[in-house]
Amino acid sequence: MELSSDYIREKLRQHLEAEHVEVEDTTVNRCATSFRVLVVSAKFEGKPLLQRHRLVNECLAEELRHIHAFEQKTLTPEQWTQNSERRKCGAQA
Repeated sequence: MELSSDYIREKLRQHLEAEHVEVEDTTVNRCATSFRVLVVSAKFEGKPLLQRHRLVNECLAEELRHIHAFEQKTLTPEQWTQNSERRKCGAQA
């Protein structure tokens, strides 16, 4: 299995019906063993953080066997919009 940011992004987008996914290979030499992800999905609505992370981990169960470090941030569309608005306000200040 060849892991890449694009592969992980597409799998998360499809499986979680995500409206926004960011994936960064954080390995020093980009050897695809360490990733940071941001996933925005309506499937996270009403779920606590642990359940959201479990959904992501279930989606990537096979891939996580080959990944040494995995950092994730999971947001609902409403949270994503609120965070975006805060970033815009901060940039204007």
